[in-house]
Amino acid sequence: MTYNKNKFLFPLIVMAAMFFLLGFITTMNNSLIDYLKGAFNLNEVEKQLPNTFFYGAYILSIPVGYLLNRIGYRWGVLSSLALIALGFFLCIPGVTLGYYGFLSAVSVFAIGVVILQVAANPYVNALGTPETAASRLTLTNALNSLATVIAPIFVSMIIVSANTGGASDPKAVQGPFAGIGIATLIIVVVMFFLKLPEIKEGEASEGGVVKQYKSSAYKYTHMWLGSLAIFFYMGIEIGIPSFFADYQDKLGFSFDGEMRTKLLAYYWAGLMVGRIAGIFILRKYSARTILSFNAILGAVMLMLSLVLGKLEMNGVALVLFLGTGLMHSIMWPCIFNLALEDLGPHSKVGSGVIATSVIGAAILPIIMGGIQKGVGLIVAICCLFIYYAYITFFAVKGSKIR
Repeated sequence: MTYNKNKFLFPLIVMAAMFFLLGFITTMNNSLIDYLKGAFNLNEVEKQLPNTFFYGAYILSIPVGYLLNRIGYRWGVLSSLALIALGFFLCIPGVTLGYYGFLSAVSVFAIGVVILQVAANPYVNALGTPETAASRLTLTNALNSLATVIAPIFVSMIIVSANTGGASDPKAVQGPFAGIGIATLIIVVVMFFLKLPEIKEGEASEGGVVKQYKSSAYKYTHMWLGSLAIFFYMGIEIGIPSFFADYQDKLGFSFDGEMRTKLLAYYWAGLMVGRIAGIFILRKYSARTILSFNAILGAVMLMLSLVLGKLEMNGVALVLFLGTGLMHSIMWPCIFNLALEDLGPHSKVGSGVIATSVIGAAILPIIMGGIQKGVGLIVAICCLFIYYAYITFFAVKGSKIR
């Protein structure tokens, strides 16, 4: 089968825009943790609850995969955007009801994000040849990363800086959230009139050759191992920014909330730069090679940060801590591509299974927060080495198709 690049160009552009929205919402939610701690007077465990409510919605990923099999990608994307808009609008009255009222509204747009996430990854995977699938996912994730750089700046300039004169006011999120809700609603209307082609998994990836697949997505071992890799990856990606405020404080810095939020933009910028480079690197080297290299080097950078911090080389330690974002950059697209490899018609359900493991971002920071409270910050951060080790295992051995 000859691939028609023009056929897939427009839907790929649309999906890139959706990945931008995913990145912005996800990072904005995480960037608000430090601000919400002061606004609602939270402890170390309570301040991680925005991650729990947001990423906890990923438990719905498997039924969402089955839903997409029935309604298709187009209606999946439309319904996800509608829920995202509704969730942001609900945050306006929700925040007046207190911390848990706000978190309840967060869970609504989180469900929309889950549907969009489950739909977007296999769709991008199917828009071309299997050899360039990881590169395409990295391209769309580069737009995701651009949003992750913008989101902390948005939080810092629009929300945090509005309260520099006094105590943090939780109602400061109402205006910005209303704006995001309106913008998303406009996208829903535009998307309704756009025609995304339905891609049957196997159509683009098998080149017209009939291939036998297993009877169920659940029978692919590498998919399950990849799902666990995503679980641990989310602990890494979210763990660094979630514990950054406490880590910089331990290093002896006294940055205010606005400055800490701005500094986090460098972490997300590392993800963006790495993903842009990954578009080209993954066309030359295999996803397994790049994933194992980045996991090992990320662990080394974190170890050096902790050691240099102990030696009071605090500036370098802080740079290395934030610099791990560069190593985290291509982990998601590489893991997702390797876990979906060879699933064919089971890709939607497989994507749901894999996306369920994003709840790692809801579970692992809470566990680490408990460890921090009971044992100490450095011990909590050292949990990341376990996550790096498993991802390395998946890249080297676990991702092989059985």
